[in-house]
Amino acid sequence: MIRLALALICLCGTALADPSLRPNGTLRWKLDAPWFGGWSGIEVRANGTEMTVVSDRGQLVDADIRREDGRIVGVDVHSSIRLNKSSGGSLRKKASDAESLAFLEDGTAFISFEHRHRIMQLDLKSGRTRGRIKLPFVNEMGNNSGVEALAISPDGTLYALTEKAPENGQPFPLYAYSNGAWRISARIPQRGPFVPVGADFDPYGRLWLLERTATPVGFRSRVRLFNLAPGSAREYTMLTSLPSRYDNLEGISAWQDPSGRLHVTMISDDNFLRLQRTQIVEFVVSE
Repeated sequence: MIRLALALICLCGTALADPSLRPNGTLRWKLDAPWFGGWSGIEVRANGTEMTVVSDRGQLVDADIRREDGRIVGVDVHSSIRLNKSSGGSLRKKASDAESLAFLEDGTAFISFEHRHRIMQLDLKSGRTRGRIKLPFVNEMGNNSGVEALAISPDGTLYALTEKAPENGQPFPLYAYSNGAWRISARIPQRGPFVPVGADFDPYGRLWLLERTATPVGFRSRVRLFNLAPGSAREYTMLTSLPSRYDNLEGISAWQDPSGRLHVTMISDDNFLRLQRTQIVEFVVSE
């Protein structure tokens, strides 16, 4: 069951310097397939040996991750399917713009879409979407400013963040879904031009937020970490990249390896353009 666990809090404190991220490699992923590219959501599973990714053209891919000395050296796709309507049949172009994935431990999955803004349950084996969840806001978002980030906390609560920045520098509402209704459980402060594009919870219940901004010379990425516990809210700026250091990072997944080390893995959306790259970027968390 999806539950609401957090009271309304405002994260207004100063960003802290610790914990930190240690680079664990960057892989440029290539595959000669017409559907390849545009990856906007990622979930890493099985202690970092498997991943599920979704593209903004409605392709759902499961793959094995090959590693040497803990670093990603390759990706082997073992299934690739199109996202489908609940009644069957592939989603059409504007309806297939998937942006984020979130999984429960029992395998229940959720997916968010832009253009035709919605949040749905997802059958990972068939790619069928069903069980539409009412949006947590009045649907006045632009085509590319909907729910870019979905995440599920360890207690099973579903959270959502939109890409559209509130006016006058106001914080981003962090929506939480419980018993068929949405509530604002926290407010994420705006800091500079960055906007949310991906999110995930680690096993300790902390929210990892991937943000992006575009500059004339390339994309910049930022990762912030939030402890949302009432009475002890904390914010950490974990990464702020220079322009073009990475491509258009849009998906983020936090996971633990067999030794208990926490990792953060991100994937870029190349927008199906030859000038851009599909990158898998990984860090180990030092605490």
